[in-house]
Amino acid sequence: MNDPPHLHPPSGHRGSAKTAESTARAIRKMFAAVAPRYDFLNHFLSLGRDVAWRKATAEALRHVLERPGSSAADLCCGTGDLAFELEHYSAGRVFGTDFCRPMLLLARTKARRRSTLFLEADTLALPFPDAFLDLVTLAFGFRNLASYTLGLAEIRRVLRPRGLLAILEFSEIRGIVLGPLFRFYFRNLLPRVGTWISGVPGPYQYLHDSVARFPNQQALADLLSAQGFQNVRYLNFTGGIAALHLAEKAA
Repeated sequence: MNDPPHLHPPSGHRGSAKTAESTARAIRKMFAAVAPRYDFLNHFLSLGRDVAWRKATAEALRHVLERPGSSAADLCCGTGDLAFELEHYSAGRVFGTDFCRPMLLLARTKARRRSTLFLEADTLALPFPDAFLDLVTLAFGFRNLASYTLGLAEIRRVLRPRGLLAILEFSEIRGIVLGPLFRFYFRNLLPRVGTWISGVPGPYQYLHDSVARFPNQQALADLLSAQGFQNVRYLNFTGGIAALHLAEKAA
């Protein structure tokens, strides 16, 4: 595998179209490089907590998913793990979208005998009509968007009025004991172990750097409100290592 290019975490600002395109291209290449070991590393490096977080996310969204004829899309779906959790509760249709083809091919392989439909698409240019979806989710993918504001605008476009957005992301850990321990692990051990197992230098240092620069719980809630979403709230998982933000498109 080729080493991924040096990549700074997205700032969340719009920036130029050329900058956004360059960032997206680098992120796509980075995820393609780690795709073969992606699922194993997710579970191993989080001690299996990522599985529990996805299950808790789907459980929190079941009131939308269980509506007959509901439509949900998991964006930046990777290998499809959250989409499959959504499908477990869905009385309608679940889609998964990602712009990294190797990740999507793995999701489609895992989807045999399942009903989730996986589509190759950039979150900044989704293949859905206006006001089409009841629910949009992103699990550890929003942080990687080349532009947070453009991504939220596109999500708002495809959501129906009162449609729900759910963002599961790493966040600011709380606790005087767990906080320092986790930050030491995340800064010093995770990038080395991730590189050793994947055989690809770069992505797991990028993971640390992008999380370090990502808005904390309240800052992300403020961003969602500023971008026109309402009834914004969040739930912390495992002391704030991850947080689930929920927000609704205005009626």
